Amino acid sequence: MAKASVSKLVPKVPKVPKVPSVPGATRRAAYSASTKRALIDVAEERFTESGYAAASLDAIVAGARVTKGALYHHFSGKQALFEAVFERVENDAARRIQQALKGQKDPWNKALAGLRAFLAVVQEPRYRRIVIQEGPAVLGYERFREQEERSTFANVLDIVRSVLQAGDWELDEPMMQTYARIFFGAMSSAGESVATASDPEEAADRVEAAIAFLLQGVQLMVETGVELPTALLPVRD
Repeated sequence: MAKASVSKLVPKVPKVPKVPSVPGATRRAAYSASTKRALIDVAEERFTESGYAAASLDAIVAGARVTKGALYHHFSGKQALFEAVFERVENDAARRIQQALKGQKDPWNKALAGLRAFLAVVQEPRYRRIVIQEGPAVLGYERFREQEERSTFANVLDIVRSVLQAGDWELDEPMMQTYARIFFGAMSSAGESVATASDPEEAADRVEAAIAFLLQGVQLMVETGVELPTALLPVRD
């Protein structure tokens, strides 16, 4: 067969359109995001190693290789930078706990998986220093709780809902929220006790044993069909 006739049988490959050059505004946005990320990265290291008071903005901008003007372009000051670091550490922790819960069908295994992930997180140096030790003082109690609830409360509510729905109890949403907030407060306190312990690993083992004991009590109530007190049941018209 002639070459000309063969070429007619071969489909033509369409030309790949040229990628338009990145506009200046997009480049500036990318550079700005990179600068902000570098500041948060270095600030996290300094706050973890030295604490909030001892970490200087001069050291942070030097480590990030930017100017102080660049820092003030993104953050109003040292406290705002700390809050950005705090938020990232908390969000990272929440994602790790959520990952541990993913795919867990059994409510009791799910609760223990979430607990173990949480106890692993609170033993990490950056979480211990930034969230547990420095967070309340730097952000103030109300702001600290607001940030903490925004990142981790959803996971606690997910666990509590799974555990309580294992029984035949008809609990309304306000009561679910009440149980979750009580458990959330207990976990926050337990996390602080682990993070500030002289032996965090041993303290974490004690917390896990205590929570597991309480979970076994709830599991026994579910399996034996124990009814909740009337005051805990939803009010019906």
